[in-house]
Order: sequence, then C-alpha cells, then structure tokens
Amino acid sequence: MSILQTLGFRIKTWKKLGIFALLGLLLSWVVSCSAGNINTKATQSNSGIQPVEFWTMQLQPEFTDYFNNLIGSFEQENPGVKVRWVDVPWSAMQSKILTAVAAKTAPDVVNLNPDFASVLAARNAWLDLDAKVPAEVKATYLPNIWQASTLNGKSFGIPWYLTTRLTIYNTDLLKQAGISQPPATYTELAQMAGQIKQKTGKYAFFTTLVPEDSGEVLESFVQMGVNLVDAQGKAAFNTPKGKAAFQYWVDLYKNGLLPREVLTQGHRHAVELYQAGETALLASGPEFLKTIATNAPAIAKVSATAPQITGETGKKNVAVMNLVIPRNSDQPDAALKFALFVTNSENQLAFAKRANVLPSTIQALSDGYFKTVAVADTSSVEKARVVSASQLEQAEVLIPAMKDLNVLQKAIYENIQAAMLGEKTVDQAVADAAQEWNAKVGS
Repeated sequence: MSILQTLGFRIKTWKKLGIFALLGLLLSWVVSCSAGNINTKATQSNSGIQPVEFWTMQLQPEFTDYFNNLIGSFEQENPGVKVRWVDVPWSAMQSKILTAVAAKTAPDVVNLNPDFASVLAARNAWLDLDAKVPAEVKATYLPNIWQASTLNGKSFGIPWYLTTRLTIYNTDLLKQAGISQPPATYTELAQMAGQIKQKTGKYAFFTTLVPEDSGEVLESFVQMGVNLVDAQGKAAFNTPKGKAAFQYWVDLYKNGLLPREVLTQGHRHAVELYQAGETALLASGPEFLKTIATNAPAIAKVSATAPQITGETGKKNVAVMNLVIPRNSDQPDAALKFALFVTNSENQLAFAKRANVLPSTIQALSDGYFKTVAVADTSSVEKARVVSASQLEQAEVLIPAMKDLNVLQKAIYENIQAAMLGEKTVDQAVADAAQEWNAKVGS
C-alpha cells in the first residue's frame, strides 16, 4: 500500500479494535512515565553518539533517495547529530509505537496522524511543543492544520503532509441520468441518487457504516451542522439536527439508494464498485485516480473530479500526517530541530511534489504548482491536485482529537444500522447512541 493509499483509505483504519485492546494493556505503563525518565533506546552509533531515531510509515522504497538526501543535508548542517531512519510497515506501526512508548524505547521523531497520536497525547506521552516551538515558526504552518494536532489546548504534533477528499465522478453515468454537474451538497446528493438509480439502474455512491472503517459518515454529521460532543465531552448530537443527520442516511438505505453492503463492507468496496462502473461517484483522495487508471482504464477515461460534497456548514475535511516527539526522548532539542527541518516549507514542497500530496505550510502551498495546471498537461490527476489544494482554506479535521473516538463512531454507526434495518426508530437510535457514549464518558 502506497503513502497515498494510506491517506486515501482512510486514516480511520487506525481504529481497529484489536489495536485498542493492546492500547488498554499498555497505557498503564505510559501513565507511570515521568518527565525525568531516561529513554533506554540502545541503538548507538560506533562513535558513541546517540542518533536521532526517525520512524516513518511505509515510505520505502519509493522515497528512499529522498530521505537519504534529506537526512544527509540535515547532518551536514548540524555536525555531531546523526539521524537513524526506520521505515515501519503501515500495518505494524500502531503496535510498534505503543510497545516502544510503554518500554521507553520509542523513536525520537515518529510519523503518525492526529487521531492515533491524540490517544497517547491524552496520556502525556508526547513532548509539549507550545513551549518549544517559537511563535514565528508556528505561524509558518496553516493555522487550521496546526490545530489538528492539539488536545486540551496543548500542541503535541507538527503538521507534515495532507490530503483533502474529492468527488471523483463518472461523466458517462451522470450524462445517462440527465445530470450535468456532480452534487455539491448532501441535499443534492440525495436528490441525484434517486435520479441515477431510476435512469441507469446504478447506485450514486457507496459509503461504509462499518464501525472500524472510514469516518466519512461521522464527518458528514459535522458538515451538516451537528455538534458531536459538548465542552464536557458528553453527547451533543441528540438534537433536531442530529436526528436529521441520522434520518438522512436511514432514508437513503430504506429507499434502496445505498447498496446493502454499506453495513458490512469498508471503503475499499467503494473503490471496487466505482472501478466496475456500478457507482457514479467516489469520495476519496486524488491519488485513487492512478489506481483507477491502472485497474479500470475505461472508467478512468470518463472520470473527472470536483470538490468534496459538504453540508450546510460548507466545511470540508482534510487528512493530516504529523510528526510527534516522545516526551521521554533523551535528546528532544535535536529531535525537534530535525522535525522542523523535515516539515519546513522547502522540504515540504519537494516532498509534496514527489508524493502527490499537499504541504502544510503557507509558503509551500502558495507555490504555483498547486494553483494551476500546465497547459500541456490536462490529466485528471493534475486537475485533481489543483482542486484538492483549493479546498485547504476551508478544510479542517472535522473530527477533533478526542479520547475514545472509536467508541463514539461505533455507537453512532451501530445505531444508524439498527434504524436502517427497522430495529429502532431514528429517535430511539439517536437516544441510544448518546446514552452509550455518555456511559463511556462517565466511566
């Protein structure tokens, strides 16, 4: 799985239940850590210098040269500092970092995402960056993106690369349905879904309600103006707007406008259906255009991109990758210096161009590469990059970092499913989901 697929699948795969079971076993170790504890990481260079150990997620071999050159430049500018790069398989990162943090053998800089990093941030596992990063440096990053790596008013991560969701659509299917433009809002989506099904026999789109998979439906609540939790962390969605959001998804399912597999299949199935020509729309990252071109060239030829679908708030999502520094690093200053070097505007721009992602600094994002498509290059991938970048000013991490987010998503998804299957009324489903979450918060 490539760097882009990991973002384009989405970040919510961090919430696999097995990992959170492991987390429960290890967090008691983390809680007992104190700021004075010495990191017992034993990987020293032959010279006796303790290296800055840097973990990334599945970036080899595609980015081996990039990081070797980046590290070489940093070491040249900082004599006496050595960086040891370890690339960890995507599927293994969660268990490895949890074990390393608990055993106080964690790397000095690690690439995570705000969702998962916030779980350990709640246990004070990461270095508090507010006292370490100068205000003028912090101001170089997009403010809404920096905010994604904060918890309880404290900054625990430095933003790195980003992606925003797009609407990839099949122009032929929309034309057959008599639709000239893809939907921009959830209201338009519901209207067009019926028209597409009636005219073509196909579904408009697929979204998953599998609790451990994509958070797209949960994000739609926020886009529709629903507050998920209040200032005390208790359920805030048992409201008219919250009930309307539940009703929206239940109606689509009961009216036969969502495939039955939304209850059992994950986001990967959405890609498969789109590639097979069975759905007209795919909500995903622009990187999936390359996947579609490889797996379904005929579909790729009739595919185009538009901004992501949103609700009455106009809010749009962004997926963030960040760099965090364990609180027990034995050389936090060198680690922070390296993390800021990796994420400075010059290096972010170079990485974003190579990886087809978006940078998180204001200067890098202002580069013409993200503003216009070269006249000679009219590919869907190039157009998608510009559309994706144009959304960043409106984009934010729609689900803020919070403890036990997976529990909230599970409560809402399972109760929507129950309402879809006629086992509960919408009112009862909303009330039960709120009660389940509040019981967790109370415990």
